[in-house]
Amino acid sequence: MAHRVVLTERQRTAIFSLATDGHGLLRHYTLADDDLAHIKSRRRPRNRFGFALQLCAFRFPGRLLTSGEAIPREVVEFLAAQLGAKPEELLTYAAREETRREHLIALRRIYGYKMFSGRYARDFKEWLCREAEETRSNEDIVRRFVDRCRETQIILPAVSTIERLCADALVAAERRIETPHRAVDRRRDAQADDRLTDGNDAGQYQPARMAAQIRGWQ
Repeated sequence: MAHRVVLTERQRTAIFSLATDGHGLLRHYTLADDDLAHIKSRRRPRNRFGFALQLCAFRFPGRLLTSGEAIPREVVEFLAAQLGAKPEELLTYAAREETRREHLIALRRIYGYKMFSGRYARDFKEWLCREAEETRSNEDIVRRFVDRCRETQIILPAVSTIERLCADALVAAERRIETPHRAVDRRRDAQADDRLTDGNDAGQYQPARMAAQIRGWQ
């Protein structure tokens, strides 16, 4: 079994954390008019915030929020300004599991997000195996994985699952690359052995052959 790809804590933070810088907030978390219409259809302010927050997390970094996850104040303030709410009212947000499931179902239905399972997972694994032959590092293949999920609106699986799949793909790619090289090496070794044998036959002293020749002369 392949060893799991291990990212450093810094790498995990860079890849899987919510955006907090000004550029990232504007690029990923600016809500369009149709977004606001869907959000305002939620009954309560906190449910509206939770719906908006999960929508933004799907857009970047592309994952489900975990239960009880601490939301950066920069994200809270940016969304509160768009929703016409006070940041203080949203900082304590903690959606019930049932509400989180309802948000997930609604977001998938409205925006077309897909879970990493079934046919999508199988197709993705085939793509990942091809990418692994060109990757430069563990972090590189994980970033390719995450970017591909965002492009295809597939919700990221757990980080441990991503690392395991990337590790499997890297090991398989190494085997595919090494097998032809080993075959070439074996052919070269065989050719070298043949040349060495031919050289021995032509010019080296061989007692057994010399004895046979002497018996033939007698």
